[in-house]
Amino acid sequence: MAIRLIAGLGNPGARYARTRHNIGAVWLEALARRFGITLAKDRKSKGAIGRGDMLGRDVRLLIPTTYVNLSGEAVGAVARFYKITPAEMLIAYDEVAFPVGRCRLKDGGGHNGHNGLKSVIAALGNDQGFARLRIGIGHPGHADGMVSYLTRVAMPSRDHEAATQAAWLSDEVLDLVLGGDLQKAMNLFHAPAPDE
Repeated sequence: MAIRLIAGLGNPGARYARTRHNIGAVWLEALARRFGITLAKDRKSKGAIGRGDMLGRDVRLLIPTTYVNLSGEAVGAVARFYKITPAEMLIAYDEVAFPVGRCRLKDGGGHNGHNGLKSVIAALGNDQGFARLRIGIGHPGHADGMVSYLTRVAMPSRDHEAATQAAWLSDEVLDLVLGGDLQKAMNLFHAPAPDE
């Protein structure tokens, strides 16, 4: 199915702006700028939302203004109001299972311990059938340091740059994603670079 809603997960406020947990929101902001889509805060949807033309398709963009762990409140509200099914969504978020610089598209699946995804899945009636953009941020090495690693420490500039570059979707890949041809998009996006 064609994608009608793209959401990028992150925590609200300046203190979280450069943290790893915010990479999904950073990616979404860049996407909005790329297509000239203005994001405006909307209390009812608990997010900053915009709508515009992306490669000839009508798409809504959303950054929840809740904390990451409550992202489903915003995604669920927008999905219900605009009658958008999980199959018509792409959610971008931080992925500790991947090193910085690796990024993967995925169709459906569980939450893999990501509380933001857990919240989104619950808000969508436990439907996990949405597309994901998993942006690698690395792992702190042990579970006890996870909260600090994700939300308290600014991501080093070099890592931030590498993560956002890896998550860049070319027009060709993005067009396939938006058209609902995720398999073709994955094949193209995940193909090794010519010099690898």
